Amino acid sequence: MSTVEAAADRADGRDRAQRLQALLDILGARGRLSVAEAASALQVSEATVRRDFTTLAEQQLAARTHGGVVATSVSYDLPVRYRDRGDNGAKERIAAIACELVELGDVVAFNGGTTTSATARRLAARVDLAQAVQRPAVTVVTNALNIATEMVLRRHVRTVILGGVALPQSYELTGPLATMVLNELWLDVLILGVDAFSPDGGTSCHDEGEAGIDATMVRRSRRVVVVAGSEKLGRHSFARICDVNAVDTLVTDDGADAKVVADLRAAGVNVLLA
Repeated sequence: MSTVEAAADRADGRDRAQRLQALLDILGARGRLSVAEAASALQVSEATVRRDFTTLAEQQLAARTHGGVVATSVSYDLPVRYRDRGDNGAKERIAAIACELVELGDVVAFNGGTTTSATARRLAARVDLAQAVQRPAVTVVTNALNIATEMVLRRHVRTVILGGVALPQSYELTGPLATMVLNELWLDVLILGVDAFSPDGGTSCHDEGEAGIDATMVRRSRRVVVVAGSEKLGRHSFARICDVNAVDTLVTDDGADAKVVADLRAAGVNVLLA
């Protein structure tokens, strides 16, 4: 590397892990990234970018192409509820905060949903976990087929999928088989997606089968982190999952109603705004 290139890298002010995460963020937004584009965006040398691209490819966080990388993804179409509807900015902000609440070595559970899927994807892309000597760096337990399909591609993630009957509208597994497996597991943290969350009604969702599995996940978890957009707060849905006192942390967006946030905090919930 030339003196000029080295100086540019030092001026960047990022350590390698932060730089790799920045590349993943850009790649996630664009889907494809060239060496020149990455070097310009991060103000580092093209030689540095090529080495970083190689690292991402080795960790299966991206796929190399001639002159750049493309984002890795599952090879089938997700149901309508999982497709990008143009409103994913808040979800990605929530996911970016929620994924950092997981620690090295944790057993982390995810139920199905757009925000939990985004959080799982962010967790799998965390460079500190991908580079950790400990294997597995994290264990993911899920009843969502789409999450399991993405996680199994990550060599640093142990993926445990629950049995049960698959719901075509959500790709989630429900029923007694899923409950039976969950009752044999201890979970460090649950990333819980919900359809509604209120101080008086707790968490709830539209489907009673999903609610039953989610409730079992809550009971088996040491910590419960709800990930929900502000539009879901202060509301009730059909089937109750858990009371508010079972939730440790809520990660939501900065559009959340101030009174609802205050009431949740008064109930003992740690509320983080994205």
